[in-house]
Amino acid sequence: MNQSKTVHFNNKVLSGTIAVPGDKSISHRAVMLGSIAEGKTIITGFLDGDDCLRTIEMFKQLGVKIERDGTTVLIDSPGIKRWKNPTAELYAGNSGTTARLMLGILAGSNISAVMTGDESLSGRPMDRVTLPLRNMNANIKSDIDTDLLPLKITGENIELRAIDYENLVASAQVKSAILFAGLQAEGITIVREKTISRDHTEQMLTHFGAKVQTDMGNVSITGGTKLYGSSVDVPGDVSSAAFFMVAAGMIKGSSVTFTNVGLNPTRSGIIDVLLNMGVKIEILNQTAENGEISGTVKVSHDKVKPTVISGALIPRLIDELPIIALLATQAEGTTIIKDAAELRVKETDRIAAVTNELNKLGANIEATADGMIIHGPTLLSGGKMESYGDHRLGMMAGIASLITSEPVEIEDPACIDISYPTFFKDLEKIAGN
Repeated sequence: MNQSKTVHFNNKVLSGTIAVPGDKSISHRAVMLGSIAEGKTIITGFLDGDDCLRTIEMFKQLGVKIERDGTTVLIDSPGIKRWKNPTAELYAGNSGTTARLMLGILAGSNISAVMTGDESLSGRPMDRVTLPLRNMNANIKSDIDTDLLPLKITGENIELRAIDYENLVASAQVKSAILFAGLQAEGITIVREKTISRDHTEQMLTHFGAKVQTDMGNVSITGGTKLYGSSVDVPGDVSSAAFFMVAAGMIKGSSVTFTNVGLNPTRSGIIDVLLNMGVKIEILNQTAENGEISGTVKVSHDKVKPTVISGALIPRLIDELPIIALLATQAEGTTIIKDAAELRVKETDRIAAVTNELNKLGANIEATADGMIIHGPTLLSGGKMESYGDHRLGMMAGIASLITSEPVEIEDPACIDISYPTFFKDLEKIAGN
């Protein structure tokens, strides 16, 4: 039975410094590349959340030696061609990144496996990955006439071929699955995107020695290159920091500093939107490592203005749109989010869920086919908010409790552990409790 958690901070001024957990996307990919590569890899700053731990467990089933001490991960891999067939199904839990990227990785391996997931993940579309992978000669089958999990992947005696693929959905998961398969294919595999999605996979592949080239939304990888173990320092996750950035931006007198936050340009759309909405932001001490930019970010309150979020900006902040919607309820005017139909196929239908849950608190939000129209400012009451088992919605509910007139009861707050196990601890820290 799911537990609930009641929280309320009643417009407390927020202050202090937070080091948010490691970037989820980079943590996944660091484990994947460290396992594909031959030799030893050391990962520091790893996100020890549920999704990333699912990825580790999968590679352990394939015979990769992995040890973890908190946020440090040690990998000793024989290389992808020496993995062992798993003795049980590979369970991705709720992690779409794990499932989709592993399909590309396994397609070019020498092993066979069945990929499964929880009820939510088993209803999410996999054909956007399986169709291009089959064009590369991947052997991926389902017991039913759909491309939903569970899926059986047979890598034994399969020769993958390179493809030139136009990615019609700005999805880093699709791009990454194809690039991982292309690493094991003969020839040069190309993925073309009209709207560039997050580029952590390209950065990480290059760091481990793959031959990758990028040019104006086109990414190519040369197959057959052997990778070797390396070291990876994972920066803080800007998607996790975004929740507290919004909190600091919308509560009068607040100012919060975030250390070592990832500022990859394909992920930092939240910074642009907050600036457009009037929030004060200072970026300090920028550094670059493993091809990833990070820095210290100070966010302070100012009067919140409405904005329009659309087009090429959407892939740069797709995971932050729920918390941006909450911020927009406090803006002086109407905020429009469009071109974000991808929200419909996340852990839940986030367009419907965000609209329903915030409107229950007194917000004035209209759902559209590909986004939301948010009319502000509105006073928010308290009440029960469903997380739908979606970590982003659970955190949105927690931040909402900072500005509601009454407490907020969050259903299934444990889902937040997927990406931010210390979320409530940090919330209490900056609220002065």
